[in-house]
Amino acid sequence: MRRKVLITGGAGFIGSHVAEYYTKRDWEVVILDNLIRSKLFKSHKHSVEYNWQYLDKYSNIKKIKGDIRSKEDVKKALGKGVDMVIHTAAQPGVGFSIDNPYEDFSINAYGTLNVLECLREISPQATFIYCSTNKVYGQNVNKIPLHELETRYIYKDNQEGIPETFPIDFTGHTPYGVSKYTGDMYVQEYSYIYGMKTAVFRMSCIYGTRQFGFEDQGWMAWFIIATLTNKPITIYGNGKQVRDLLYVEDLIRAYDLFVESDLKHAVYNIGGGKDNTVSLLEFLNILEEELGKKPKVAFSDWRPSDQKVYISDISKIEKELNWRPKVSYREGIKKLIKWTKENTIFFK
Repeated sequence: MRRKVLITGGAGFIGSHVAEYYTKRDWEVVILDNLIRSKLFKSHKHSVEYNWQYLDKYSNIKKIKGDIRSKEDVKKALGKGVDMVIHTAAQPGVGFSIDNPYEDFSINAYGTLNVLECLREISPQATFIYCSTNKVYGQNVNKIPLHELETRYIYKDNQEGIPETFPIDFTGHTPYGVSKYTGDMYVQEYSYIYGMKTAVFRMSCIYGTRQFGFEDQGWMAWFIIATLTNKPITIYGNGKQVRDLLYVEDLIRAYDLFVESDLKHAVYNIGGGKDNTVSLLEFLNILEEELGKKPKVAFSDWRPSDQKVYISDISKIEKELNWRPKVSYREGIKKLIKWTKENTIFFK
């Protein structure tokens, strides 16, 4: 009998890749999505609709248009039961959360609780995977001493990155960071108190094909889109801020390793790690090199709670799941550029 997975936010960038991964592994796949991503970012570019339609080519994917905040919708998607839920659905924009904190909370915090509670009622034995974020650590990350170099900041003490034990309290997060951490904590609690198998993946910069970036979310894809379509790019701060980059296929492989493991619960920081880091300025230089044209760039003030350097310490997940990134950031960037070039009609 085929195993069954529900993917919330299944028409999004990560969700659609997860759906494709598991349908190719002959799972029965159900995706739940309310298709509001373009609306959240006030864009006429129908990014979610693209991925929603892209998945039509797979016969063993059932698509349900619905909202994670609706018990009726979630229970419909769960049906008689599932073996796993991968919860990618979220409001992902920091700026949106500042302007709309109630909506941000209702999607990221209440929506997560609602899916957990419906799953506990129908399939308490199922695995639940939560897409969390590095933003749960907030501005505590900026308390780490840094050296400022010509094109980037680096950690002064050469530390590997941010571990899962890094402090979270007593700092600013933005409403987005708070709402995602609320969901993060609920997922942990449902393992501790109800005995469910759950994992939290606190993700750094995830990127890949079929990613429709906006200024407020998906910055790598946005920089590529803007450069190809001659749109201006605004750098908030000096551009020396650094992130570790992880190709989406490597992320999904980590999900699957946890699913197949004997672990009952885990929290992981996941990203490309210290070997796959880039600053905004360095990324702009890569784009000029790869595309043969100079991006149009302007600079503005730092945004609230922006992290100057965030690099995931991936030693825990390396040890527990025997996982490491396989796609280098230069290889992954080439893949994303190629896909974006082939689909510029969606970005003009």
